[in-house]
Amino acid sequence: MDNLPAIVQCGESSVSVEFENLISLEVNKKVRSLLQVLDDRQFPWVTDIVPSYRSLLVCYNPNLISKANVDRNLLESCKGTPNINNYSSRLIKIPTMYGGIRGPDLEFVANYHSVDPETIIATHCKPIYQVYMLGFSPGFPYLGGMPASISTPRLESPRKQVPAGSVGIANEQTGIYPSISPGGWRVIGQTPLILFDHDRDPPAILAPGDKLKFVSINEHEFTRISKLV
Repeated sequence: MDNLPAIVQCGESSVSVEFENLISLEVNKKVRSLLQVLDDRQFPWVTDIVPSYRSLLVCYNPNLISKANVDRNLLESCKGTPNINNYSSRLIKIPTMYGGIRGPDLEFVANYHSVDPETIIATHCKPIYQVYMLGFSPGFPYLGGMPASISTPRLESPRKQVPAGSVGIANEQTGIYPSISPGGWRVIGQTPLILFDHDRDPPAILAPGDKLKFVSINEHEFTRISKLV
């Protein structure tokens, strides 16, 4: 790694390893590479690791290590980060019913871009997305790779309740609500898959580094899949 990241103290027992201040696949690869190294090395003083778009929060036990040694170990780990391309990532297909009651904002998004709803669906389904991080609520995937041609502003007033599985657009981002929650993203569809379940191991079906592809389905397929999950 040519440029070492900054390490920022976050409270008494955690630090944030901060890479470049932008959202990009290359920056996120650096985050995931460091995550892989820390997982491999299994430092006994690390208590938790939380990746984001461009940084990695590392929680540690201050009774086992000093802040100075935390910094030193993390910077050394950055120097030894592997090429994340050498690690396999899963491709997960997300069946999604677009429009109607499942996607109440699809018509708005289509009108906003002066195209028909089918064009929005085809454009949204075309890319293979990268799961950059999980956040906002447990299991909520922030995805990279949505075409700028369907970028759409958030709702002016967030909904008080968005159904679980709702697929939304917010500016140049797209994501999936894993559970019922408030939300201000434009909902264009819904998946019958259960993205997060406390009783499952692991509870989230997606993880940072996964690749994801949306697949358009009809109401019959939505009902059929719902009975299987």
